[in-house]
Amino acid sequence: MPESATHEIIDKSGEARAYQGLRPEQILDAVESVGFHCDGRLLALNSYENRVYQVGLEDAPPLIAKFYRPHRWTDAAIHEEHDFAWELAAAEIPVVPPWRLDSGETLHYQGLFRFALFPRHGGRAPELDNPAHLKQLGRFLGRIHVVGAVRGFAHRPTLTIESFGTHAYRYLLEKGFLPPELETPYRSIAEDVLQRVGYCFDRAGDVGSLRLHGDCHSGNILWGEKGPHIVDLDDARTGPAIQDLWMFLSGDRAYQTARLDELLDGYTQFNDFDARQLHLVEALRTLRLLHYHAWLAKRWNDPAFPRAFPWFNTQRCWEDHILSLREQAALMDEAPLEWS
Repeated sequence: MPESATHEIIDKSGEARAYQGLRPEQILDAVESVGFHCDGRLLALNSYENRVYQVGLEDAPPLIAKFYRPHRWTDAAIHEEHDFAWELAAAEIPVVPPWRLDSGETLHYQGLFRFALFPRHGGRAPELDNPAHLKQLGRFLGRIHVVGAVRGFAHRPTLTIESFGTHAYRYLLEKGFLPPELETPYRSIAEDVLQRVGYCFDRAGDVGSLRLHGDCHSGNILWGEKGPHIVDLDDARTGPAIQDLWMFLSGDRAYQTARLDELLDGYTQFNDFDARQLHLVEALRTLRLLHYHAWLAKRWNDPAFPRAFPWFNTQRCWEDHILSLREQAALMDEAPLEWS
């Protein structure tokens, strides 16, 4: 039986416990199992959904080892992530694809764990108030979307109101995360904003969809001497192009409009942009708020999450979340940003 098949039938609870207790010697053994020679240096990086480490090598630069959270993605979905990264790299777009062994394999197995290895690339976050950085980011994303439109994903999800919004708020209520006195206000505002999200999608109309980065925020962009490169395609999915752009827009309306113009000035050098998608900016921001809180709730049994997010699941957390959703309801009633 191949290793991948063995992996599929392991008890899920046992695999989750092993993942939460991943030990340094297991990480080093996994990296060495595919032919690299570790020197014992190990640094945990800032990642929660997966476990990611910088691993020192003998007589070679360190590499990055990414251990996938069990049961989140199928092997086929992970292979699609890797193939998309290599497709972008083949188009000379600065992404960081996983190492390929001589066999061509990029996804590896060690006991209960699935992992991939990446070359290490340094850099800093982009300066989102720097017009030059925004224009270069726009060019970068325009090129990614040209490749993303060539074909579709077969095994990765589509960003929908149901998957990011409806399922999220229902999960929180069904699992009892909300304090009893806040359940009714939360249900009411969640249902209200989701109705407004639907209106925003109706106003945008059929703007099309393509393969996306999916979680394109400044933390997933590293800026080096030659400009930006992407280091994580773990959330790659199908959706509207604006999903990869709106997270670079924040602040008041005038500030967002100026940033939008700079971003799209670069984007449209390589790709067309349908301005009707601007109806989706606040709708997608709303869906992300709902999805983010449900994501934290789903991971709350992982000891890493209470340590990293001590503010979550408190009375103040849920009161602030309800307030944020009310603010989003008002923003979705406003006219969309204008693109000059």
